[in-house]
Amino acid sequence: MARSNDAVAALLQEYADLLTVTGGEQFKSRVYEKAARAVAGHPGDVAAVDADGLRQIPGVGASIAEKIAEYLHTGHIEAVDTLRARVPGGVLELMRIPTLGPKRAAQLHEELGVVSIDELRDAIVAGKLSGHRGFGARTAENILHGIEVLERSHGRVLLSVAAVAADEIVAALRGVRGCLRCTWAGSLRRFRETVGDVDVLAAAADGGPLMDAFTRLPMVADVLAKGSTKSSVRLRNDLQVDLRVVPLASWGAALQYFTGSKQHNVRVREIAVRAGFKLSEYGLFRVEDGSLVASETEEEVYERLGLQWVPPPLREDRGEVEAARAGSLPALVTEADIRGDLHTHTDLTDGVTPLADMVAAARRRGYEYYAVTDHAKDMPMQRMTDDKVLAQRREVRELEAAGGPVLLHGSELNIGPDGELDWPDEFLAGFDLCVASVHSHFAQPAGDLTRRLVRACENPYVTILGHPSTRLIGKRPPLDADFDAVFAAAARTGTALEINSFPDRLDLSDELILRAKRHGVRFAIDTDAHATVHLDHLRYGIGTAQRGWLTADDVVNTWPIDRLRAFIAAKRTVAAGRR
Repeated sequence: MARSNDAVAALLQEYADLLTVTGGEQFKSRVYEKAARAVAGHPGDVAAVDADGLRQIPGVGASIAEKIAEYLHTGHIEAVDTLRARVPGGVLELMRIPTLGPKRAAQLHEELGVVSIDELRDAIVAGKLSGHRGFGARTAENILHGIEVLERSHGRVLLSVAAVAADEIVAALRGVRGCLRCTWAGSLRRFRETVGDVDVLAAAADGGPLMDAFTRLPMVADVLAKGSTKSSVRLRNDLQVDLRVVPLASWGAALQYFTGSKQHNVRVREIAVRAGFKLSEYGLFRVEDGSLVASETEEEVYERLGLQWVPPPLREDRGEVEAARAGSLPALVTEADIRGDLHTHTDLTDGVTPLADMVAAARRRGYEYYAVTDHAKDMPMQRMTDDKVLAQRREVRELEAAGGPVLLHGSELNIGPDGELDWPDEFLAGFDLCVASVHSHFAQPAGDLTRRLVRACENPYVTILGHPSTRLIGKRPPLDADFDAVFAAAARTGTALEINSFPDRLDLSDELILRAKRHGVRFAIDTDAHATVHLDHLRYGIGTAQRGWLTADDVVNTWPIDRLRAFIAAKRTVAAGRR
């Protein structure tokens, strides 16, 4: 079953934002933000936790625990409803725009009188932001881009939201009598970063019981259509899910057809037509006599067309059909290939879980090695100091001595506006590895951003460039940098590029991975976990890496620890020699 944590965390974060808009104490707003992160990262379902248990969650005091309990019993929080009523509807709408925080949304409403996103766009185009404090030309441009991002994402959800819902639905339907097979298809099976609706495919002799069970699921809010072979519902989170039921004999052809993409299927059907076949969701048939050639498995369908089976994440008409015909598709990296996570956090900075618990979770996953990379000191809100990080290093060594994975003590460094890092080289030399990431000054000119990233790559102690484009899907666009220049620098210096598995990042994107791979760079698929539950996000990073055609050898954290250490040492030696 889906956990209640995400819904509770979203309400707590909304309350924090509303406090900011209505002039509440900033300290109180930060308390609720911290509680929201802690609830989202709590390993158990808060719906199954009693009042005392809720207060044991870091950052959740008695008042917040009462609000959580209120939501779990009533479906709403009165304090949130009260603050919503105090905020003009126009401000609430403006707060949906990526890059526009609650304070600025309120300022725009008060100073310009705008009450909708369309009115704000018209005001920007008319130059009405000019002269208002904090809204220069670059800020106006960023707001317009944020509006575009919001409009493009309308009706789409993050990959993780769709996957969690689909997993629950498939698990429920597999238990229905008469269900022979069931899985999800469509863009979700191809691991697209956002999903418009979820396609579920099932095989059964009689679709009636499956349709009854599907339309009666507790998560269903509305039944949009119901039939014997296809039904559509809208879930309580507003996600549409379509269920199709086919005979078992048609399973492979139907799975191929409903997985897509449309462009991939067009290319495959063109091959079928030229060979004298007709391909549909029911099977591959000879045109001359209508006889069935293949339908039971996807592999059989592709094989009869002279193609290798194409892994779903590759099915985007980006050269995979030609590669399948030539028998040259890559052996894609899988979750089983990953030997360790190289970017994780603890409650020493902005994580919500103690170091020992994070290490224990890594041990349960069977990792060969595991890196702890809390934030460095140039981000004041993280309250990191030299003494704190050195004390953590001693704790890491003690935990490693107690058994389990090899522990790598690292840091996520902040790449400053000029490309400078938090600590001097002599201090960085004490870390086993370092991740370096941009966390601020996103609106610099393209040339400055490019130099900033290149300079980080050139530092001998930067092993991995973290979430390189800094994008937040649906919230913040990628940096306006020359990424080909960055990729060339990463290849030249032996710096790995991160594929950050957090569902709202998936950074690098698949398009940038494809470009970076052509430069010959190496990659690291990391979770950027801030809690033990975040380690499960790895599957989204793997799916993104597969969409970028990566093999296990392309990814440094599939390598044995000795090879990984040699990679780190080689960069330190070569890059230091260039200085």
